[in-house]
Amino acid sequence: MKTTFSRTFVTLAVILMAAAVLVGVSFQLLVRNYFTRKTVDGLKADSYAIAQVAEAYFRDDTLSGRDFLIILSVVAEISDADTVICDREGQLQLCSHAPLGCEHQGMTISDRSVLRRIFSEEHVVSSGIIQGLYEEERYAVSTAIRDARTGEELGFVIVSTPMDETMGVLQQLTDSYTSVSILVVLIAVVATTVYVRKSSGPLRDMARTAGAFGHGNLQARAQMPQGAPEEIRELALAFNNMAQSLEQSENQRKEFVANVSHELKTPMTTIGGYVDGMLDGTIPPAQQPKYLGIVSDEIKRLSRLVRSMLDISRLQEQDTIPEEKKTVFDMSECAGQVLITFEQKILDKGLEVEVDMPDFPVMTYACRDYITQVVYNLVDNAVKFCPQGGTLRLRVKPGAKKIYVSVANDGDPIPPEQLPLVFDRFHKLDKSRSLNRDGWGLGLYIVKTLVCSHGEDISVTSSEGKTEFTFTLPVAN
Repeated sequence: MKTTFSRTFVTLAVILMAAAVLVGVSFQLLVRNYFTRKTVDGLKADSYAIAQVAEAYFRDDTLSGRDFLIILSVVAEISDADTVICDREGQLQLCSHAPLGCEHQGMTISDRSVLRRIFSEEHVVSSGIIQGLYEEERYAVSTAIRDARTGEELGFVIVSTPMDETMGVLQQLTDSYTSVSILVVLIAVVATTVYVRKSSGPLRDMARTAGAFGHGNLQARAQMPQGAPEEIRELALAFNNMAQSLEQSENQRKEFVANVSHELKTPMTTIGGYVDGMLDGTIPPAQQPKYLGIVSDEIKRLSRLVRSMLDISRLQEQDTIPEEKKTVFDMSECAGQVLITFEQKILDKGLEVEVDMPDFPVMTYACRDYITQVVYNLVDNAVKFCPQGGTLRLRVKPGAKKIYVSVANDGDPIPPEQLPLVFDRFHKLDKSRSLNRDGWGLGLYIVKTLVCSHGEDISVTSSEGKTEFTFTLPVAN
């Protein structure tokens, strides 16, 4: 009993059976109590009426014995109950079953405790076998016969009726209820079986899809049938979103490994070739310093790649920048200091620099080291891709709640189809963009990661010979 169907089926069956039993027992008790009360009430009324008539008979002054016997027979016939009349000593005098004489006459109820109860209480109600009178179980009501004038105890009346009639009605009700209950349970079981099987079908399909996904089929997706319950559809949607995310992560991982392998292959090949050439004498000693310089440059490039990858790994471990790393600082001062570090490169390319910053401090609340790296990477790209004698622009513009920092440069625009990809890892533009291609394609990825970790945004526009990167920072309170 491990499947959803079996567990649901057994649980529902147990609940239905328990409910049927409880309702049946409760219903039977209610009906039995109702019939018992109705029967006893009728017997009380009959016994009281017969006691009133018998009182005249015992006084023997107003009612003849013949008339009393007729009345007793009529009452017994109408009420469908048997009546016996006993004197004060408990000796049976008359019986409605055979008023003119029966086997019961002469019988004596000798239990004094029973007689005391009859003469001390208005009615004595009992059920069961009346010893000496009837062999079957009966409901019986005993009522004392008293002299209306003196209150003297003259005898008592016992009116009884078999319990078989009530038990027969209860048995019929029980049989009918049992039959209906079994039919209802069967219908519920069939309906539940159909429903649960239909509901568990998407779960089985999802399990098969998950198994296929786990065995490497990253395109496997769970189906969402229209008739499935809302919870199943939500689960399938969540599974598909997870599968898509994992597929994207796996594709990114494969792409990352491929890119790293590609980027490492060229410098490692260059370094290995030059070193082998020096060892086997292919490169003469006089030219070795030149090639050692090339090897040194390639090693430095590899070092920068490793450092960038370590930075990316460190940044990916944290979704947001911890508060203890954030400080309040002047964004204009930070951007100006970064620009100064590129003074020599700017002079070498003869670039014109346009700076647009307010005369007053523009305070922000962020991690200064990270924002410095963001501005450094953006300015480094701008200088790298700006043509000889072009213009480099740096702007800091404060707003009501945000600070907008922009770095722009002249040059060939980025093709529109590549704009969404410029922040991807290892993404490089085609060689027509610039001949100075000594980067790894990680700078802009690091920029976006750092900006997003602050909860801010960065965007890029490129058209009409101008490319501009703009990112936001919060205004410090």
